[in-house]
Amino acid sequence: MSLHHSRWVTLNRECEALLIPSGMPFVVPAGTGVEITQAKGGAITVLINGQLARIDSKDASALGVEFTELVLENNAERENVIATGPVNIDAVWDQLKTCYDPEIPVNIVDLGLIYDCRIESSEDHTKNTVLVTMTLTAPGCGMGPVLVQDVENAVWRVKNVTDVKVEMVFDPPWDRDMISEAAKLELGLF
Repeated sequence: MSLHHSRWVTLNRECEALLIPSGMPFVVPAGTGVEITQAKGGAITVLINGQLARIDSKDASALGVEFTELVLENNAERENVIATGPVNIDAVWDQLKTCYDPEIPVNIVDLGLIYDCRIESSEDHTKNTVLVTMTLTAPGCGMGPVLVQDVENAVWRVKNVTDVKVEMVFDPPWDRDMISEAAKLELGLF
């Protein structure tokens, strides 16, 4: 689901959410009216009483929305994985582009939050670790752990990945100049 315009809905059941940007969890009661402002990547951003919140795609049905679950939930499936070949770095970048900042309707690659992405492989490519270095738009953003988890989940979808390591850095600090030209156009920043 990708929204271009916001939509008002009433929750048909309670669900968990995270306040944006603090990342503080809370429960949204059934019957609460919310405005869906963005549904990209693996989450839905809603406006509740003037406050942005993130609802995970697993709770999309509470909003009356169909949302294909792309997240590999069971970490046990990730242990002792043996690859059958190399990892396609372009496929990794494509998956990173499925992750979105919950406040800004631009993927984190075009937003300039990914500083580096590389693959370390064993000689026979049975072990392929994807290393991602990223940042946040603001160092104090409480959504950092959520975005890191989104990145990990996205990279795990790529064939032959056997491990994912995400490092959060704040040097150099992110600024608006890091946004891609296409994203600046989309956001009207010219």
